[in-house]
Formats: sequence, C-alpha cells, structure tokens
Amino acid sequence: MRLRSILRSALVGAACLAGLTSASAQQPKVLNLAFVGRVTAPEGVAMTAFAEEIKAKTNGRIEIRLHPGGALGGDREVLEGLQLGTVDLTVPSTSVIANFVPEVQVFDIPFLFRDFDHAQAVLDGPIGQEILAKFKAKGLQGLAFGGIGFRQLTNSRRPVNGPDDVKGLKIRTQENQIHLQIWRALGALPTPMALPEVFTALQQGVVDGQENPIGAILNNKFGQVQKYLTITNHAFTPVGFVMAPRAFEALSPEDQKLFVEAGRRAMAICKDEVGKVEKTGIDELRKLGLEVVEKVDTAKFQDLLKPAFAELGKRFGEATIARIKDQK
Repeated sequence: MRLRSILRSALVGAACLAGLTSASAQQPKVLNLAFVGRVTAPEGVAMTAFAEEIKAKTNGRIEIRLHPGGALGGDREVLEGLQLGTVDLTVPSTSVIANFVPEVQVFDIPFLFRDFDHAQAVLDGPIGQEILAKFKAKGLQGLAFGGIGFRQLTNSRRPVNGPDDVKGLKIRTQENQIHLQIWRALGALPTPMALPEVFTALQQGVVDGQENPIGAILNNKFGQVQKYLTITNHAFTPVGFVMAPRAFEALSPEDQKLFVEAGRRAMAICKDEVGKVEKTGIDELRKLGLEVVEKVDTAKFQDLLKPAFAELGKRFGEATIARIKDQK
C-alpha cells in the first residue's frame, strides 16, 4: 500500500510538472517595440500592423509589445537601448540613426528627393540596402527603410516666404549634424532636442519653431502652439526599422525572414498612411488657426545652400549623390 501511495504521489507530481512545463511553453516570446511617434501617427499605424502580422503568422508564439509616444525615451535613448539589449525594436528617423551609422546621413541632404516614390525607390534599391547592411557593425540589425514624409517649417514669430524670413529664428531640429549645418547656413539658430520635449519648448518660447512632416506636426499637437506653417518640402524624413541583434539572432531562420518581410510591408503601410495624412493635414492646421504659406521659392533656399551642397558632395561623394538623384 505504501509503495502504491508513493507511486501515486510521484505520478501526480509528474503530471503537475508536465502541466507547468506545458503552460510555460505556451507563454509567448515578448519583444518590446518603442518609438517616439503616437500610435495614431503613420509609423504607429504601421507598427500596429507589424505586431498583428507577427502574432498571426507565429500563431501567438511571438508577441510585439508597443511603447509609443516616447514612453521609453527619445529616439537616441531607445537606439542605445537596442545596443544594450534593453529594447528589442524601434523605428526612428535616420537623422538620429546617423549618430550610430553615419552613412545614412546622405539621405538628410536637403532637396535630394523629387517625391516620396523617388525616396522609397532609393531606400528599397541598391543604395539603401548597401547602407542597411552596415547597421550590424554598429550593434544594430536593420530590417527595412521607410519614410514619414517631407519636412515643413512652423514658427510663432512670422510668415516664412523665403530664406530671409528664417534668419534669427530659434528652430528645434533633430540631433543631426546636417540639419544643424543647413539651418545655420540659412541664418537660423537651430536647437537639437528630443521630440517629447518639443511641445513644451514651443509653448514656453524656448524655441520659436520646429520642422517636421505634416503628420508629426498634427500628432504632436504643435499647431496649438504655433502661428505659421510654410510648405518648404526641404528634406525627406526616412525612418529605419531597427532591431537589437541579440533579439534578431535568437529567432529561427524562418522567423528572421518573417520579421524582414513584415518590416517591409509595415513600411509600405506607413507610406500609405503618410499619403492620407498629407491630403487633409494642411486644412486641419488651417482650422487650428495657422497661417499657411504654400508658394515658396525653394530655388532661393537652394542658392543659399550651394556652399553647403559642395561640402556635402565632397563628404558623401558626388557619384553617390548623382546615383540617388538619377534613381527612377
């Protein structure tokens, strides 16, 4: 009887252990995806779609947990988190990625791209993929490139009809050397600042203005603390969908392929969302009371920037810039 009791206890214990092991095996692998945009922004919509696709195609084995709105810090802090292994995925502007992978700075050259289609063709083409391959040496795993649109200028001081109106304006920029160089060349006073800090800085007059795509201006409610919007289209804003190498290498080859392909699809969704926002966004900002300057002589801006363009040509190579401009 005693032996039978011992066996029964052992079987019950084994069953409980098996149940615990089974329950543990069913727990999804959770990866944290942090970004500074809101979940309603184009990149937020794209990241939501990415998370849903990964969950569906892995039958719930992998769960992507979103942390939008700078919840885990600005772009730079999150990228450092990827290198340290405390964050798994992010989708920052290449202007910030440039602090880690300098080669992406070529995409920040003003007036480089004709339109979004041209920019995306470059990012998906040989040049973009050559640069994406350089991420790994910097402690980052590039999945795909995308974009959130062309940058426009807002400020609280005066309408900007040409470069003369830019002089003396304190403009928030990203932490990017080309952006700083360009605004200084135009006579502005650029101030690098993380996106989550910008609304308060505009509200308190720490800076006069900022420059961002229409979607970012709307989603961050900058229209509430700005008076003037100028459609300059002075620079495209690429983003990189980036993963921590540790997290990527922990995936099976099949899941790695899925992440890359789903990342590219997410960037296509982002592009579509940008198109929707830009169709209605300017009118929405008008309704908030902003005075909008749409007819801008960008040739005057480009004339003033010729010395900067010459220096950038030496830095990145005129042949590389020509390849980008000639991309069909």
